[in-house]
Amino acid sequence: MQTLSENRCFGGMQGVYKHGSNACECDMTFGLYLPPQAALGPVPILWYLSGLTCTHENAMVKAGVQAHAAAHGMAVVFPDTSPRGDGVTDDEAYDLGQGAGFYVNATQEPWAPNFSMWDYVANELPLLLEAHFPVDAARQTITGHSMGGHGALTLAMGLPGRFASASAFAPIANPSASDWGRKQLAAYLGPDESVWADHDSTILMRTKGFDGPVLVDQGSEDQFLDLLKPQVLAEAMAARRQEGSFRMQKGYDHSYFFVSSFMGDHVAFHARALGLS
Repeated sequence: MQTLSENRCFGGMQGVYKHGSNACECDMTFGLYLPPQAALGPVPILWYLSGLTCTHENAMVKAGVQAHAAAHGMAVVFPDTSPRGDGVTDDEAYDLGQGAGFYVNATQEPWAPNFSMWDYVANELPLLLEAHFPVDAARQTITGHSMGGHGALTLAMGLPGRFASASAFAPIANPSASDWGRKQLAAYLGPDESVWADHDSTILMRTKGFDGPVLVDQGSEDQFLDLLKPQVLAEAMAARRQEGSFRMQKGYDHSYFFVSSFMGDHVAFHARALGLS
């Protein structure tokens, strides 16, 4: 593993690291914030999954999470959103290929050799973090924005017992019924829509739910509301009687201004689930 940068931040350390990934068969880059409490022993993990076109860097720089994480003593992991590199398949469209991994394991050509983002986030990267950094893999929480909100919710429901809590900012809530989803799930997983169900948070909420609290924030002025379909996830949460909250935030859009405005709420929510506050 190669250290690309390390910067002091709110008493802790914001690092960026690169390593060879077996899951994605290429080099992968991730950010990791370690709070000052990590100097005393392993700290719990908050995963932050980013959205379309993002790298590990967008949320690391724009989401304003480090100050809140330092206050509660939580590490924050910022994975990339897809495999990358000259040998990795890409597409001319912004919403497919590099920068648009959708947190699935692709089974279809030409994507299958590299696009195994589910395995990377669920299996490979957690083991790497535990081996090299003072983090407590027994205490994990997860959040994300847009495509990353989709990933956070589907990973949380797809890995029972892994995460103490799950949250999302403007998630792609029903991708199997949206143009942000049908295109990508068909490309990566093939035409059998029954296979897509494990990667649709609304379907998972209806059929399985989550064994902890859930927090979803959605901006009322989000320019992508028709693609995100938040109302069906809210209805599924209500029908499931899911522990948690769905909040429509008046006047907010899809940007990191929205994410950073409510990041403190989300970190505090996860801290409560972990028993840190």
